[in-house]
Amino acid sequence: MTRRMAMTGTYAALIATGLATTVSAQGIAQPVTMPAIFPAPTSVALRTGTITLGRSVVLVAPAGTDGDSVALVREILRAAGVTTITTARRLPAAPDRPHILLGTGDTAIVRDALARAGTVRDTHPEGYTIATLAAGSSGIITLAGQDADGLFHAVQTFRQLAARPALPALVIQDHPAMPMRGTIEGFYGKPWTMADRTKHLDFLATVKANTYVYSPKDDPYARDRWREAYPAATLSALGTLVATARHNHVDFVYAVSPGPSVCFSDPADAQALERKFAALRSIGVHSFYVALDDIEYTKWNCERDKASFGPSGAEAAGIAQSRLLNAVQADLLAKDPSSRPLIMVPTEYYDAKETPYKAALRKYLDPRVVVQWTGTDVVPPAISIADAKTATKAFGRKTLLWDNYPVNDYAQTTGRLLLAPYARREAGLAGELTGILSNPMNQEAPSRVAVTGVAAFGWNDKDYDADRTWQFAARELAGGDPRATAALLSFFDTQHLAPTFGSQPWQPQAPRLKAQLDAVRLALAEGDAAARGLALADLARAADTLAAAPDTIRSGTIDPGFADQARPWLDAMQIWGRALQMTAAGLDAANHDGTAAPGYFAEARRLAAQAAAVQTIPGATRFDGAIRVADGVLDRFVAEAPTLIATATAPAPTTSASAEAVR
Repeated sequence: MTRRMAMTGTYAALIATGLATTVSAQGIAQPVTMPAIFPAPTSVALRTGTITLGRSVVLVAPAGTDGDSVALVREILRAAGVTTITTARRLPAAPDRPHILLGTGDTAIVRDALARAGTVRDTHPEGYTIATLAAGSSGIITLAGQDADGLFHAVQTFRQLAARPALPALVIQDHPAMPMRGTIEGFYGKPWTMADRTKHLDFLATVKANTYVYSPKDDPYARDRWREAYPAATLSALGTLVATARHNHVDFVYAVSPGPSVCFSDPADAQALERKFAALRSIGVHSFYVALDDIEYTKWNCERDKASFGPSGAEAAGIAQSRLLNAVQADLLAKDPSSRPLIMVPTEYYDAKETPYKAALRKYLDPRVVVQWTGTDVVPPAISIADAKTATKAFGRKTLLWDNYPVNDYAQTTGRLLLAPYARREAGLAGELTGILSNPMNQEAPSRVAVTGVAAFGWNDKDYDADRTWQFAARELAGGDPRATAALLSFFDTQHLAPTFGSQPWQPQAPRLKAQLDAVRLALAEGDAAARGLALADLARAADTLAAAPDTIRSGTIDPGFADQARPWLDAMQIWGRALQMTAAGLDAANHDGTAAPGYFAEARRLAAQAAAVQTIPGATRFDGAIRVADGVLDRFVAEAPTLIATATAPAPTTSASAEAVR
């Protein structure tokens, strides 16, 4: 067993139990709980002792330390109840109160502090080391980044640790498995507002994501009118967004979609792309992207391309696109030698089959250009290492996964929020991908549920736990409030279905609620009176939970953006909860004398019809329509309930009647 495996095992065991034992300064064994850390770190080793932050803390930051990280540490300390933060230039031999040292590992004071804690820094890009050395209830907390990004990630982990009354003495060595992790605002329909994007960039920082691609399909200056310059006000607003991304250590990538009208062989169009990128460079953008998805490659947009590349077709399109992209890549390097590689999404983005188009890209496209790929389909039910290897072979390079989850801009998602965990992506994909970008929903705040999983998987795919990360996302949205977290998880369950472009979803609808309702069905069909009574009591509690959850979610403990963007779904959930309450009352009445049951069932049907009529917010999503809440599960149970209880309470047929029925 390697040292890394041993540390990971320690961390897994600690998280599984939520409890470790340490020894206090008085020598008495004390239980020490440590919160789960998300994304899961590469390795954690627990040491002896704890550190209590208390009211007064000393902050030590060498000259040149990333200012955003220092500011975030101060914010975290204030949130933890620290009222006095003083600064110092060096660490004492015996600290009388907690000292927090932060910096990169190439500074002498950080190297010395790590050596004092018996460890060294993680040297991977974006890597970091956290070492807490306890001295009584005080001690030294060292946050050491391999680079400025790594230090910022260390501070995000410290944010989670500082939420507890005492920090356990430990050493965390951590770094991302994938170089690129984040989101691409690449959906159709109403784009996010600048306020949404600002909140999203702040959120991405908390989950250690490092990439945001600006690519809304409905931005006319990025697609239909891509040759035109942005209005000054829009460019200024984008500049503010770029600054927000920089403060959050997120790479802002600007994408343009010239495919519907570009003439690949026309120097004027290449120059138009270069002008567009130059304008964005002037506001601080250093990463660029050309999207060539969802276009026709069976016809040229200009006669010049026919003369240059011959008859239109897949292979010719691959050659033409490569020529243009290579010119853009060369121009980017000439004007900004430190620029990141150009990213492109190909016209054939949705599988890894060998084709003339992919062969042309493989042969002619500059190897520095990053290629995006959506998996085995536009919305794949699963992605395996073998799938990614096939894509690597097809495109001639490791691909950047564009994962179309939780995007809800296609017909099969009408009336849905996609809130199931991020799942069915194989551990080990990091070895065959350059990263993962999630395509989120038109609703920014609800998108964070799945994006939390995407970021955690991209950071550490081998130790990724989909269900536990899903619960963490709920806690974060709830501000740590247990009651609000439970309400959110109930809501997520009613929006669990994840469709594909076909008829079969890749994640089922309402699995938790379905299990509860199936248990009631079984008790009514096979249980005795006592079993039926218990099952109906459980059903009543489940109905109360559904009916009450929306008000809890709206109560203010949760990001108000979430409640606002999910408003019609919460409205419909509440009505469906009341319909289930009436159904439970009807079943209970029928289980006794039955006289009041028809009235309850009639009211349940009325409420179900009312809930089914709730509509999406007009224009908020690409397809407007009726809201769906646990469809195929909740609606079916409400409709079937009168039959279920009639079957359960009907007298058993006599032997002679049964024999007559057979005859």
